[in-house]
Amino acid sequence: MKDIYSSVVQFRGTHYEFGRYQGERLAGSLSVENRDKQWKIRKPRFQVDIGETKEALMKVAPGIWEELEGLQDGLKWSVEKIVMHFSGYRLEIPKSGCSIMTGDNYLVRNYDYHPKTYEGRYTLFQPSEQGYAMIGPSQRVTGRMDGMNEKQLAMGYNFMHRKKPGDGFICSMIGRLILEVCASVEEAVDMLKEIPHRHSFSYVVQDTKGVSKVVEASPRGVIVREDQTCTNHFEKMPEENRHYLVESKARQAVMEKKKPVLPSAENVYRLLNNTEGGVFSDNYHSWAGTIHTSGYLLQEQKAWFALGGNREPYEIDFSRWLKGEDLPEQYLYGQIDTDMKFLHMDQNVK
Repeated sequence: MKDIYSSVVQFRGTHYEFGRYQGERLAGSLSVENRDKQWKIRKPRFQVDIGETKEALMKVAPGIWEELEGLQDGLKWSVEKIVMHFSGYRLEIPKSGCSIMTGDNYLVRNYDYHPKTYEGRYTLFQPSEQGYAMIGPSQRVTGRMDGMNEKQLAMGYNFMHRKKPGDGFICSMIGRLILEVCASVEEAVDMLKEIPHRHSFSYVVQDTKGVSKVVEASPRGVIVREDQTCTNHFEKMPEENRHYLVESKARQAVMEKKKPVLPSAENVYRLLNNTEGGVFSDNYHSWAGTIHTSGYLLQEQKAWFALGGNREPYEIDFSRWLKGEDLPEQYLYGQIDTDMKFLHMDQNVK
């Protein structure tokens, strides 16, 4: 078992100030050093278009561009490097897993990926000038893997495939955009239909109205369905699916079978976080091992978070934080059954 942690990042202020604060904290960190090494391998396959990236962000969430400017000043990097690392636009991403289950006023998800991509940051941000306050783990600093905003909207996403990518936003930035600008499931669905998508993912959104939507999105189209479970295959666009779906359908079958007898968020959390429950995954070498389990209780405005399996979650009262009460924790700790290196904890992670 490997002891791991996520740093707790709390900030209230403008997007630019938040970006600068994060940049100053990240300067010289293992996360930044390791990302740099990974980019040296991938950079020849990526072309930075600053104007196109700025235009795409300014149309949807201009505050995020200001956050990038703050990161630039905090890290003292070129704008090209900032866009390449943190813009979430036209990037390439590896494959991954993930499972999501929703119910009456809750969303619970397993985030399944490779440890070398995990940056170990749990963020709470309350912007002072534009956009909604949000809570959740970050990816590529500006993006969000899952989360909930002050309007009691929760989201998570699941990977489908990387075939035939388009010019658009990647999953983690799309997750951030949902939390940044959407106040309801309806607004999130409308935005997901409008923005350009780089890869094929399902985005699950839930609010206090009690109906969750799964938005199947690819560069070639967006289809919406109402459902409470989602893994790593499309239901409405099967032509977009990968050939091997056995493991994805097995996880979904477990959740579908248990759904009628799991009336509470607590029971759903146990199902997903239990390493023997049939949903938790230990396929870390295949880019699909469960690193964290998140839960969002929408009416109570509380968040659960656990690193690794068979763990009691940290419970965070987001409503109290929104009123100015900071979390006492600086780190959230856990254990994962792997000896693989983590981006934010180990040296020479490539």
